[in-house]
Amino acid sequence: MLPWGAARVSPVSLVGMKRPLIILMAAAVPVAAALVPMAANAAFRDGKPVAATSCAAVAVSAPAGTAVEAVTAVAHAGGTVTFPAAPPLHPQEETLTDVPAWCDVTVTVTHSGANDHVTIKVALPQDRKNWTGRFQATGGSAYLAGDFGSPLVAAMKAGYVAAATDAGVGANPLDVSGWALTSAGTINTPLLQDFASRSLHDMAVVGKDVARRYYGNPVTYSYWNGCSTGGRQGYEEAQDYPTDFDGILAKAPAINWDRFAVATLWSQAVFNEEQVAPTQCELQAFTTAAVQACDTLDGVKDGIIDNPQDCHWDARRLVGTKVVCEGKEIAISQATADAVNKVWAGPVSPDGKQLWYGPNKGASLAALATPGAPFFVADSWVKYFVTQDPSFDTTKLTYRSFDQLFRASQREFNGIIGTDDPNLSAFAKAGGKLLSWHGQTDELVPTQGTVDYRERVARTLGGDKKVDDFYRLFLLPGVNHCGGGTGPQPTDDLGALVNWVEKGKAPATLAAATADGSVTRDICRYPMVARYTGHGDPASAANYHCVNA
Repeated sequence: MLPWGAARVSPVSLVGMKRPLIILMAAAVPVAAALVPMAANAAFRDGKPVAATSCAAVAVSAPAGTAVEAVTAVAHAGGTVTFPAAPPLHPQEETLTDVPAWCDVTVTVTHSGANDHVTIKVALPQDRKNWTGRFQATGGSAYLAGDFGSPLVAAMKAGYVAAATDAGVGANPLDVSGWALTSAGTINTPLLQDFASRSLHDMAVVGKDVARRYYGNPVTYSYWNGCSTGGRQGYEEAQDYPTDFDGILAKAPAINWDRFAVATLWSQAVFNEEQVAPTQCELQAFTTAAVQACDTLDGVKDGIIDNPQDCHWDARRLVGTKVVCEGKEIAISQATADAVNKVWAGPVSPDGKQLWYGPNKGASLAALATPGAPFFVADSWVKYFVTQDPSFDTTKLTYRSFDQLFRASQREFNGIIGTDDPNLSAFAKAGGKLLSWHGQTDELVPTQGTVDYRERVARTLGGDKKVDDFYRLFLLPGVNHCGGGTGPQPTDDLGALVNWVEKGKAPATLAAATADGSVTRDICRYPMVARYTGHGDPASAANYHCVNA
């Protein structure tokens, strides 16, 4: 368990499953799992509206094949809520103010023959006047299926009934050792299915049913909101459960999981085969040089490669350049430059066939291309799932062994967690809307994997125009994985989705701005890109227009 540290709380501190629960006021009252009559939580009684509801367990319906094991409820007073720092997902303490009193309803479910216990947490404003009628399911990150802390409470504060699930796999985004394999050393398939898909549908059904029973009225609109693993989960819902959500916000989606989760180990094979071990200083020198070379391809000098696919700068241009790293001067070699070119190009088979994508030029190479330090998501995936050998050393990969692992992962796991079915016709027919964005400097999940999926959807369903009716993708220059980076950040992506779903206003662009508001951009929907008009302040979104890439 990670050391979360002491909490400073006023008047009540609530943290999720992976953080200690600290209650400082008597207003937080646990309620037994015994079910209470519907009338106790009805929104109307004797024909008159009831503003507030009692925080108590309710009868819950679950999908076929899913059984409810327990229901509990805990009331919270609201006010100022502080969440202690919880690295890596929450590196800093987070505080929410003016949080309304809310009720946490926790539902535990299981599946026949799976021997699993999945927790679903639903947060509801206690006063019905604070509920907009909307439902929001929140996603996870890495190997965490859902965050029971600040994202859940923030969504509830915004007027949603909010829900998250742990998929029965626990609360550690970094470690799968406790659930991936059975005692016999084989894959725990039921739990992998829970993590990949099954628990998401359970959460949607259970969460909306809890809202209906608690308030006495059904949910008006339902939304998904997630990034990385949460983005993959959103795409999974659109593909396999097309009627669960009216709107899906899926950011930096870790889709194509069976390929992406091996492809991000490609650098380890490259460095071994090319017999190089570049330092962080050298890797950063390549990124900096690529940005300098391709910065102005979009007509504006801003330290950002607007469209990395237009950047054809060759790493060999840096051969012989000297960089200083920890006081030592290093001359960049031909072999190192060749290795970086191979990392950017992405993995290929021993006979040269393209297998997947590498990181975009301009994205930091520290996470996916550090010799001897493989990306932890990929490392765990190969050890516990592809090889089922926790002692497998991914730092020793060769081109041939990489190819074998890549093909084995695709063969064995695409149908379970690939999340790459391009046939979204059922989602479109149901009236669903999918708004997705991906940063062009994503350092963990290669952006081109999302572009590849969008292209396959267009080919399957008849072209960009038809797909734009229900699925729009935005590529954000200079934005890292799930946010951050030098580029303008999305300012109201969920609001854009809500307007699309509820008012029919499809977003032609996605508003973005730097933290200080000094730079604004309207990000164009794929496949278009924003180009400077040549007139006015280049830091203002008003002076750009969308053109076909």
